[in-house]
Amino acid sequence: MLALARWDGPYSSTAFSLAKELAKSNRLFFIDNPITFRYFFLNFWRPQIRRRIKALLFGMNPYFIPDDHNGNFITVTPRLTLPINFLSGGNFYNTLSLINDGVLNKVLKRTVKDYSIKNFIFINCFNPFYVRRFPKGFTPKLFVYMTVDDIRHSTHIKKHGPQLEMEMMARADVVFATSRELTLLAGKYSKHAYHLPNAADISLFKTSHEQSLSVPPELSEVNQPMVIYTGNIDHRLDFDLLNELVKGNPEINFILVGPVSIDEIELKTLRAFPNVLFTGKKDLTELPSFLKHSQCAIIPFKCNTLTKSIYPLKINEYLATGTPVVATPFSDDIQTFSDIIAIAENPESFSKSIHEAIRNNSSEQESARLRFVENNTWKARVEYFWDIVNQYQHKKS
Repeated sequence: MLALARWDGPYSSTAFSLAKELAKSNRLFFIDNPITFRYFFLNFWRPQIRRRIKALLFGMNPYFIPDDHNGNFITVTPRLTLPINFLSGGNFYNTLSLINDGVLNKVLKRTVKDYSIKNFIFINCFNPFYVRRFPKGFTPKLFVYMTVDDIRHSTHIKKHGPQLEMEMMARADVVFATSRELTLLAGKYSKHAYHLPNAADISLFKTSHEQSLSVPPELSEVNQPMVIYTGNIDHRLDFDLLNELVKGNPEINFILVGPVSIDEIELKTLRAFPNVLFTGKKDLTELPSFLKHSQCAIIPFKCNTLTKSIYPLKINEYLATGTPVVATPFSDDIQTFSDIIAIAENPESFSKSIHEAIRNNSSEQESARLRFVENNTWKARVEYFWDIVNQYQHKKS
């Protein structure tokens, strides 16, 4: 599997979650999204670079097993590539793209050789910038492409991404999309597009409901009630809505858990409120404890073309803890949860829904939320994945 997100990236991803589940019953090679020379020199001090430095510079020991309990999950690091995203499309871009592909193709062929791989499928998860053509001798039984966002509106990759993704979908034997909207979009370029929604590690997040988890140090001196958001703090969030909520509810503490991926100027107003706490990035395993001690979880996304195609990972994570959820009506997929969460269209209704969620929560409602998501597991998604993929493997046999 090649993905846009790296296994040790700053936030959880569809690709990594799916890959971990696939690796429970298959040997899986998770190919790093190549690191460019520019990113390497600008981030040389980061652990993400330091742990890869020999593989990046010299191609030495590109393999790594991040989980001692699962030797089937093997990461592969290609050597450094050229930074070309800033270029305009055309012959020069395509020529440099071929050079970059050569770097990646070399490590793909090496992996096949080093591990004597004979029978495999190749999955590209939202990274159409590489492996635009398979190298000679690299012959997967099936090529699967996965789309997880509307690439036309993804800030850093929308310049070349849309055209390259169209080409990738047209090449693929099977295309999976994480939302209903993306499945419709994928259907324009592939006759074999299927909806494979996101899921959650339900067993991990259920610990919030079933066990007595300690209060995270960051929350030890924060008064209840607490309203929590977990995930990447980026351009998808409606900061006008958040500012209104925080300003209008000074008695509620708003906890934002996750890495910040936008300009700090956009957060200046929000950071100034005394009832807002930014905790920074937390490991996935830490989130149940934060949710355990919060009274409501929110998804305050903007309602626009980008978010229309989102099925957020966090919705199933929230519900698996039994926590009440309030969200904006940003996508058709979030609307499918309307029987179990509150959906609010403006600051007034959002604020009202938060208060109602906190005031009216009960053990019966918490149990109902857990029942609602009990089948939204990565195990169930992988079973569906193989149901579809095996059909196409049989057709090609």
